[in-house]
Amino acid sequence: MQTIIVRNVTKYFRIGYRRRESVLKHFIQLFSGNIPKKTISVLKNISFSAAEGEVVGIIGKNGSGKSTLLRVIAGIYTADKGIVKTNGKVISLLNLGVGLKERLTMKDNIYLLCALFGMGKKETKKSVPKIIEFSGLRNFLNTQVFQFSQGMIQRLVFSVAIHSNPKILLLDEVFEGSDEDFKKKSAAAIKRLVKNGATATLVSQDMILIKKYCDRVFLLKNGRIKEFAKNKIFTGID
Repeated sequence: MQTIIVRNVTKYFRIGYRRRESVLKHFIQLFSGNIPKKTISVLKNISFSAAEGEVVGIIGKNGSGKSTLLRVIAGIYTADKGIVKTNGKVISLLNLGVGLKERLTMKDNIYLLCALFGMGKKETKKSVPKIIEFSGLRNFLNTQVFQFSQGMIQRLVFSVAIHSNPKILLLDEVFEGSDEDFKKKSAAAIKRLVKNGATATLVSQDMILIKKYCDRVFLLKNGRIKEFAKNKIFTGID
């Protein structure tokens, strides 16, 4: 079954820019709020699909539209043109700090994230010990999250997400800066989910990770998409 279907998707953003004009006119525009804007096309007629039991990699240079595409699939952004359909529970890890309450302890944040990821009380109670064990952060259960490093936040959020029974897992550079042991453990956990019928979509600059775990790879370039077979993902990227 197809779990992600993207058809002819285009996404625009309107951004402010500065014309060549006098300092006085620019000053007036700032205070009036009447700043000139232009429309840029970030995604251009994107089409692809992903199936159960598949890991799809998305690569490309910074600004190529990778994160925007995941946000459209997750429903955070609305496509200006085209259709996006998802079948099953979607868990998106696109901004790992979102949803956390810095003044709450790790333990409290686990319960909060479980609720945000759509887990019921029974499922949460059963999963919490596994989440704590997977994270490797047991010694910090009663520590407020504002004291956590970025790597610890990655461990915490990913550990909850991987135990929330997702059908579709959207990952945006979630392993950047992670230590190798946790990266390997996380990749193995994703592999188990996928083996049981989930779909994972992975944005990463780590080409070793992409090459090892992805069944298909898409290159985004200037808002357009090109598909690569797994053994040809280094061909034509530049």
